[in-house]
Amino acid sequence: MDNIVVMTLRSNSMKVAIDIGSITPGASGGVGQAIAGLVFALGQLTDGDEEYILVVNSREQLDWLTRFTGANQRFVVKAEPATLNHRFSQRQISLPLLHKARRIWRHEESPKWFEVPLSDGFYEALGCEVIHFPHQEFILCALPSIYNPHDLLHLHYPQFFTAPTIARRETIYMHGTHFARTVAVASQRIKDDLVQHYRLAPEKIQVIPWGVPTRAFAEASPADLVTVKDKYRLEQPFAFFPARPWPHKNHLRLFEALASLRGSLGLTVQLVCTGSRYEPFWPQIESSLQRLKLEPQVRFLGFVPGLDLRAIYRLSHFLIMPTLFESDSFPVYEAWLDGVPVVCSNACSLPDQVLDAGILFDPHDTSSIAVAIAKLVRSVDLQDQLRKRGYRRVTDFDWERTAKAYRATYRQAAARELTLEERWLLQWDWMREPLKSREVQL
Repeated sequence: MDNIVVMTLRSNSMKVAIDIGSITPGASGGVGQAIAGLVFALGQLTDGDEEYILVVNSREQLDWLTRFTGANQRFVVKAEPATLNHRFSQRQISLPLLHKARRIWRHEESPKWFEVPLSDGFYEALGCEVIHFPHQEFILCALPSIYNPHDLLHLHYPQFFTAPTIARRETIYMHGTHFARTVAVASQRIKDDLVQHYRLAPEKIQVIPWGVPTRAFAEASPADLVTVKDKYRLEQPFAFFPARPWPHKNHLRLFEALASLRGSLGLTVQLVCTGSRYEPFWPQIESSLQRLKLEPQVRFLGFVPGLDLRAIYRLSHFLIMPTLFESDSFPVYEAWLDGVPVVCSNACSLPDQVLDAGILFDPHDTSSIAVAIAKLVRSVDLQDQLRKRGYRRVTDFDWERTAKAYRATYRQAAARELTLEERWLLQWDWMREPLKSREVQL
């Protein structure tokens, strides 16, 4: 990490630290996309005096985020991790949840008790007024903090996690949400979860929907489409499912639905997925494909860079998103942006996100998934309608608006006076109330 050049910023502005944590491109799913999008959007704001200190742990993080930064941002390298010098009592962890986890994983050792990290003075020495942890990690420090736990998947689907992972998440999430000045989430459903499970005051939780991650990349040209099609050996038409092979993404039921369509209706739908074969869940993925004889029908591309991703969306027939749980879905946003019809799970926050701009199905019901796919594939008129609705719906999600809302939370945490626009933004959930975007022009 020697010889890193950082930008010199003004000395009289409000400084906000944004901790990148252990997030890395291609390995952190939607959280990494959210951070890159937020950094990009904050870097485009020119109507304030804020300066953003991006705290990175590695050259890889710096190289990844450099292309997204603006003139109001610079990097600081965190040479050593914060000292773990404080231990919370095990009684403060959700014991009923851990008892349930032990029953699920009887073959494992009892989970150890995890520590909530305390700053060793590194963050306080940055000269910032506020710090933002836009990921599930949290470090307790003297600065007012904004914290994004993102979702409570581990409570809804504990069978997808080891007992130690649940114990660690509960320790960090519980104390992070209580010690933070503001807790930020992307949807009302996740806010309701936090209120219920951690007994947080609703006014402490700020709903701020995200923007479309692929807006940071250029629209694919006709030449790009040819190049990407050849690069990945894509055969059209195909359905696109961009997700890491994690259990809650629900690949196995989707495979069952595809096999059902092929067997009962003679309908063969080609499926292209992203995601690595090196994930722990991959053996179950591979076994299912073999059992259902779907290997010729389903392909996994691995990690796809953003420049290629937009081209793959353009080449696809429709997006299929069978996830069991989602605070909101970046692929749904991305599909709308590139005119791709959406067939989507009705789980968690997705009905609020999708509204009428997609076909919803029950992700627990294989027949429901199959019926939704067949409905779209058989109707060209429906495909055209969903493209138009998607184009309209995606205009309700704007990175500039998201960045301004986060900036307002930083100003609020630093006891700065908010403008009328900022107070209005923090009162508005534009995911569930999109009509306001047409009534008030910011």
